[in-house]
Amino acid sequence: MNDSSADKGSPRVDRDAVRERLAAERAGTHTQIAALSSDFESIVEANALVAVDDEHDPEGSSTAFERAHVAALLARARDHLTDLDQALKRLELGDYGRCEVCGEPIPVERLEVRPATRVCVRCAAARAR
Repeated sequence: MNDSSADKGSPRVDRDAVRERLAAERAGTHTQIAALSSDFESIVEANALVAVDDEHDPEGSSTAFERAHVAALLARARDHLTDLDQALKRLELGDYGRCEVCGEPIPVERLEVRPATRVCVRCAAARAR
């Protein structure tokens, strides 16, 4: 990828390489979603076979925690898939690789590590504060 930019345009990127990276990450995220969905269903099914009263079941609280944990991981994976889809749209529109906050090019190294990112490191750090 090349991060040189025109005045108003997006940074120049190797669109094919980015598309391949995003597609690979989408495939991995789909696999993760399928595995987490299966885990969640297994937890729910197993819980249906035991006492329904979590408060009085010694395993109830850990089962509830496990179910909530897997549900949170599943939601996070689905959000990541949405982020990847949005990155693909930005790529097609020519907006990929430009920070949505400050408008500056996002460094190539950040895009390689987080291909769906929408903000540069400086703006991400400012948001975290």
